[in-house]
Amino acid sequence: MSGQSITDRITAAQHSVTGSAVAKAVCKATTHEAMGPKKKHLDYLIQCTNEMNVNIPQLADTLFERTANSSWVVVFKALITTHHLMMYGNERFIQYLASRNTLFNLNNYLDKSAMQGYDMSTFIRRYSRYLNEKALSYRLVAVDFTKMKRGIDGVMRTMNPEKLLKTLPIIQNQLDALLDFDANPNELTNGVINAAFMLLFKDSIRLFAAYNEGIINLLERYFDMKKNQCKEGLDIYKKFLARMTKLSEFLKVAEQVGIDQGDIPDLTQAPSSLLEALEQHLASVEGKKTKEVSAASRASALSSAVSTLANTGMSFSRMDEKEKQQALEEEQVRLQALKEQRLREISVVSNSTSTSASPSTLSGKSVNTTVAVDLFAAPAPTTNSMPNLSSDLFDLQPAFVPTVQSTPAISTSASNAWGG
Repeated sequence: MSGQSITDRITAAQHSVTGSAVAKAVCKATTHEAMGPKKKHLDYLIQCTNEMNVNIPQLADTLFERTANSSWVVVFKALITTHHLMMYGNERFIQYLASRNTLFNLNNYLDKSAMQGYDMSTFIRRYSRYLNEKALSYRLVAVDFTKMKRGIDGVMRTMNPEKLLKTLPIIQNQLDALLDFDANPNELTNGVINAAFMLLFKDSIRLFAAYNEGIINLLERYFDMKKNQCKEGLDIYKKFLARMTKLSEFLKVAEQVGIDQGDIPDLTQAPSSLLEALEQHLASVEGKKTKEVSAASRASALSSAVSTLANTGMSFSRMDEKEKQQALEEEQVRLQALKEQRLREISVVSNSTSTSASPSTLSGKSVNTTVAVDLFAAPAPTTNSMPNLSSDLFDLQPAFVPTVQSTPAISTSASNAWGG
């Protein structure tokens, strides 16, 4: 499976003939090469999601078609590409996925062509279920939990109790689907599954950060809730503690496969005294006999727990901010490369113009500066307004490059991508 297959090359050539640049890019991103999708093709597809003349349903359908391939490599890379566009592409991509009645139907997928195909098929099935759950979550709440505003005035911290009790189970289900990927370090044996794991790792950080803030909101309101709300809230909190333990195991795997320890946030459990206080409060609300807990003791347990969870949230946010800053720095590198490339083009064209123009031609006429002026204008759009795959832009290697069309758009694009 090393290198592009003959089928890959033929398919790409067919798309070149038909003029389908998007389909060609999808084909290039999902070749039979046993490595993650190449960054230049992912960047191209991200920019496609921002182009208003690109048909998003057609782009999504092309990715779905690739998951019908018999090769586990092609199918896995199609899922990775889809996940990447859900994370970094224009929001209308995930909106379209959320609007579909069905997405990936890979519950019975199995590649029997090789022993590795059996192993990877298991993770393909799990990965597809997570992407389905991610799209479903968006359909239910009309927001991507990994991109929502966080902090004291964030979405989850300011949500009213009724909506909060409906939203937290949706986050739980999405986190469950993510953690069900359940790969150990010995199973992360190739570039394809490693690329999927990295995207899941990034999603887990942001998803749990939103989850954590929702729990803080729940705890702060718990002792003022009605009986049924208290019962539901206590059940949600117990499930949160279980998922916290499971997430810590997931993060240990991330550390073992080479992710820098400084990029892995700390998970600190809230003191057990809080759980006891929550249970005793529910019992008293239900009219059951229970030992009395002083208001001061209850307040102390609540304050300690909220402080612990807030510190955990800050740890997750620091990791997120670090990656955001890295993306912004890489944007500057990209812009500088664009500037240098344009200056080289200007220099080449200017030299060519000077050489071709004869003194006799210029002596009796004024110099025509149209060419020089046009060089500083925005490049003329092509027939399909798509970026050039062969451009030097795609030779850069940042971890995440949002679409940049002008200098003011940099901060907006990066900010939206990180939920700022």
